[in-house]
Amino acid sequence: MARPEENAKFPSCDAYFDTIQSKKKLPLALQESLTAAFAQIPVASFPDVPSGRVTEIPGETSVLDAVRILSEHNIRAAPVLNPEPGAPADWQGRYLGIIEYSAIILWVLDNADLAAVALSAGSATAAGVGMGAVGAVGVAALGATGPAAVAGLTAAAVGAAVAGGLTAEKGVAKDGVTAADHLGEDFYKVLLQQEPFKSTTVRSIVESYPWSPFVPVTLDSSMLAVLLLLSKYRLRNVPVIEPDKPVIKNFITQTGVVKGLQQCKGRDWFDYISALPLSDMGLPFMSLDEVITVNSDDLILEAFKCMKDNKIGGVPVVEGPKRKLVGSVSIRDIRFLLLRPDLFSDFRHLTVLEFMNALGSTLPDSGGNGLVKPPLTCAPDASMGSVIDSIGSRITHRIYVVDGDFEVVGVVTLRDVISCFIHEPPGFCDSYLASAMEKLEDKGDADSSVENS
Repeated sequence: MARPEENAKFPSCDAYFDTIQSKKKLPLALQESLTAAFAQIPVASFPDVPSGRVTEIPGETSVLDAVRILSEHNIRAAPVLNPEPGAPADWQGRYLGIIEYSAIILWVLDNADLAAVALSAGSATAAGVGMGAVGAVGVAALGATGPAAVAGLTAAAVGAAVAGGLTAEKGVAKDGVTAADHLGEDFYKVLLQQEPFKSTTVRSIVESYPWSPFVPVTLDSSMLAVLLLLSKYRLRNVPVIEPDKPVIKNFITQTGVVKGLQQCKGRDWFDYISALPLSDMGLPFMSLDEVITVNSDDLILEAFKCMKDNKIGGVPVVEGPKRKLVGSVSIRDIRFLLLRPDLFSDFRHLTVLEFMNALGSTLPDSGGNGLVKPPLTCAPDASMGSVIDSIGSRITHRIYVVDGDFEVVGVVTLRDVISCFIHEPPGFCDSYLASAMEKLEDKGDADSSVENS
């Protein structure tokens, strides 16, 4: 049987995890004891989400309403319910997947192209934008990037638009970032008020922009499996279902796990690990040259595109040749572009620094009046415990390691922290992930059969 990480939906994660394991300076007996203990803890023992009930979003919900729901509940992702009547009664039939800010960013960047087309024509209708799916020839004619089907273009409509003179030579951008030069406050009138963008549903985004696999565990699964999914296998969240029911009972996130570890103060094993410096845990994992940054004078859409291309949740914002840290941008900040057009009406000249200034997220701290707090930082010799306390006290996925001049020399993520507390026994996740991926593939085949029938 092929190893599950060879599946396209589970990229190989061995290099990262093996490196972390090889650099940890923990006694082997402690590592084995911790792993064995986590393997015996059932998922049912993990605390419920703060509200006591998992927030679910119906598949027919509009993108803007979904962003509002995520923002109001202060969450980064939520399961998406299948709106189709008569869907199978199991979890594969009940849920379409998970909507994340990450997928919404992909939608915004790709549709900046198509909004530019509509603006060039004066309206989406004049551009020939329809509600069907685009053909490959139509995509090529427009020069659109990504899964253009989510924008709702029809091949016939694309042909009509091209026939009307809306060609690349008339200013249609080749990607979402370049398209920013064509967008001002009218961007919102197109993306949020005109069809087909206005009617784009969460379902279409989940199906067109799958950011990560939807892999639920049952209440009787072990916490070790969850910790491995959230660390080695790069999932940001793990839905929990009852063994014989399709309803999601809990939603375990990387943040929730680190907050749980933070509650272990006073236990010998945790106190021993938390007293160690980051270097003894093999952190920061990436070398100085591998840390991905954006400059403060870059366009904000360039920063979001950087996150999209590298599949990361945030980037430090730097200035000067020494890469002095001045702030950060997170995938989650995309919500402000959609919910606060009054702050960001001019895309043409909007830089990362201007974006951060509007949010109050620059360094030094603006006094707590901003929409987003400045990024967390630590010194290279910080202890593991201080890092856990810092990121556990805020809803953030990373802390930047800086030297005395505030130059970014590394980053420590929630994934890194979780990886330090466990290792994977040989073959532990092979059978579980193989079974999960088989179910996902079966669901995909079933969906294809329905679409082709």
